[in-house]
Amino acid sequence: MSAPAGCKIVGRWRIVEADIWDRDYLDLCGPATIVIGADGRGEIAFGAMQATLDVEYGPTSVVFEWFGFDEGDEIAGEGDAELLNDGSIKIEFSYDNGDEAVLTARR
Repeated sequence: MSAPAGCKIVGRWRIVEADIWDRDYLDLCGPATIVIGADGRGEIAFGAMQATLDVEYGPTSVVFEWFGFDEGDEIAGEGDAELLNDGSIKIEFSYDNGDEAVLTARR
């Protein structure tokens, strides 16, 4: 993947739904968000989880590895995000040796 120039999903997104968690869980400790930075970094927070992202860019998608904490426990995983025709992004998010989820986010 190339550098972020022209990547259409750089910015802040509000996570609005997930296939395995309800909205109350997503917003447990504050609004669920994902930030795709233009510097190869990003952040994601939902439930009791907060993590940083190491990002690689495409024109309408990114792939990332993430590292963070959930209720004080160290966690990690990987994921990707893709811009959809309706302007939202679909995030496929997985924990190392654990859950996999599909999240939807909007600007």
